[in-house]
Formats: sequence, structure tokens, C-alpha cells
Amino acid sequence: MRQYFSLSHISAGFVAILVGYTSAAAIVFQAALSAGATPAQVSSWLWAVGIAMGIMGIALSVYYKHPIMIAWSTPGAALLVTSLPGIAYSDAIGAFLFCSALITICGITGWFDKIMKLVPQSLATAMLAGVLLRFGLNVFPAFEAETLIVGAMVLTYIIGKWRQSPYAIPLTFAIGVILSATQGKIDMSGISLDLTVPVWQTPTFDLSVLIGIGLPLFIVTMASQNVPGIAVLRAHGYQTPASPLIGWTGAMGLVFAPFGGYAFNMAAITAALCMGEDVDKDPARRYLATVWVGVFYFLAGLFGATVAGFFAAFPSALVAAIAGLALLGTIANSLNAALSDAKGREAAILTFIITASGGTFLSVGTPFWGLLVGLAVYGLNQRFGRG
Repeated sequence: MRQYFSLSHISAGFVAILVGYTSAAAIVFQAALSAGATPAQVSSWLWAVGIAMGIMGIALSVYYKHPIMIAWSTPGAALLVTSLPGIAYSDAIGAFLFCSALITICGITGWFDKIMKLVPQSLATAMLAGVLLRFGLNVFPAFEAETLIVGAMVLTYIIGKWRQSPYAIPLTFAIGVILSATQGKIDMSGISLDLTVPVWQTPTFDLSVLIGIGLPLFIVTMASQNVPGIAVLRAHGYQTPASPLIGWTGAMGLVFAPFGGYAFNMAAITAALCMGEDVDKDPARRYLATVWVGVFYFLAGLFGATVAGFFAAFPSALVAAIAGLALLGTIANSLNAALSDAKGREAAILTFIITASGGTFLSVGTPFWGLLVGLAVYGLNQRFGRG
């Protein structure tokens, strides 16, 4: 058993989950609130994602002996924040099930690569950038509301990125928490260390919600999360079969969606923290770090109510700022990828603008319409040989 208790494995696993939670848990929290979830349902969301990621991470890492880390879909959560207001909670759960069913089918049939080829990467990243843009735009209003706190967070973020620190986001979050606490703007009185009771929601299925939310959630999760997640494994020399991994993330989504588990996928950035030489000189033993990631996620899931209360205690400006700053890199990379192909640039910018505009048409959200218009323009340009 001693091999499972290496300090390097444990610390790498802890850092990975710390980066994951400080970078994205606030967005998941906002997504649950946007769905009209009650406090108990918000806790259930965090229970579902933590338990599911923990179980899958441990099981797949031990089975394949590869550092496999499962994560929630951060871009998916961002999509939900902007798309779920006004949608019935049961319809949202139906959309989660629809998304997970599509992911499962892709995994079981081995259609993963074929499906993704139908959507040009430039359009998928343009849609993602449009979804995330509003988070970046929220940083300055947050600065106006809490100038000292958010200003210090932005400064910390800039210095961290300048120094190329992998801990820029956790440090930024820590500065925001410390300043908020010293100004008495964090109310921890309602937080207690209690086990979370999951809340079941019977799903309902509305076609416009399935098309407007479920389908974009599937595309964003596959294109911006699963594709890079598999690429990170390959880049580190792990030739784990992709289809079974994708299939399991979808299957767990089917199980946990009624409790708030909206979408699961392969981790990319945080997974890379567990794959370097500093984790273990022997690549064959690095999977032990992701086993510990699974353990920490499972524990975080058990105490989802505490995690939910923790984020609810923060000032809204802090939550908005950390969400926006954490996604700036993704927004920049997505725009760069979307516009780098000259032949698809016109279609990509239309996809981006329509998606970023927000709102709905025929009760269907703009991510779907942005992607649809982009695909039409892209197809016409390809057909007639125009850029």
C-alpha cells in the first residue's frame, strides 16, 4: 500500500483539484443558480459532479494504469449560465440527459472522431469564445462594484501570467478571499461541515431546450474538452483507447444528470499537472496522482453543501471576477483558433458574433443559431471555393 501514499502523487493530485475548483467551481455554482436551483439542488449539483468525477477518475486510472482525470465541462457550465435563465429546471435536466446520451453513443459506437469532423474546429471554438465572452466582460463591472478587491485580483493575475506561474488563478482567488475577509464581506455563519443529501429531479423533455441547450452543450463538451483531453494523454505518451473513455463519461452523465451532473469529460489542463516528471520519474506510476485526484473529488462531492455554502458566502463581484479571469486564456485561445484559418474566418466570426449576442430565437438559444449559420456559410464557402 505504500506506493499509493507518495507525497509527490498526493500533492500533484491536491494541486490539480485546487486549480480545478478555484478556476471553475464558481462557474458551476452560477450555472446551478441560473437553472433556478434551490440551495439543496445547488448542493446536489456539486455532490453529483464530485462523486462522479471521483469514481470515474479512480476506476479508469487503476484499470488502464494511465493518469486519467475526469472533469466537469467548464465551457459547458458557462453555456448554461447564459442559456438556462427562464428554462424550467426539469427541462434543463432533460437537456443534460440528452447531452450525456449523445456522448455515450459517440463512445460506444466509436463515432467520436467522425462526429467531431462534421463540425470544423474553427466553428466549435468560435461558438465557445462567444459563450465565454460575457464572463470576460463581467470583470470590469465587478471592478466598479468592488474596486480594491477586484483590482488586487487583476493585478495578481497579470503578475502571475507575466511570471508564467501555473498557480496564477489559485493565487488570484486567494487574494480576493483574503481582502474580502479583511473587509468583512464574507459571511461564513451559514456554513457547516455536513454530508450532502442528493436531490433527484425527474426530467422533462422540451424539443427547443434539447436543441438550444442540450446540443450546444454536447458540441462544446466534445470539441473543447474531450478533444484536448485525449490530446494531452497522447502528448505525454499514453495511448489509452479514446472511445471507452468517452463512453464512460457519457454513461456517468446519464446516471448523475437527475442530481445535477450536467456533463462530464476528459480533463486537459488540470490533467497535465499530473503527467510531468515532477510527479514521478516513471511514467508508468503517474496514474497514482490521478487516483488521488479522484479521492479528493469524491470527498469534495460528499460535502457538496459545504462547498456550495462556501461560494455563496463570497461577494458576487469576487465570484464574477475569478470566473472571468479564469476564462480569459480560454477565450483568447478559442478566438485565435477560430480566426487562424483564413478560409473559415467569415463563418467563424459570424458564429462568434451571433453566439455572443445572447437571447433566443424561436425559443432556441444563440449558440445553436450561431453554429447553424456558421456551418451554412462555411459549407457555401467550401462549395464555391471562397474564403
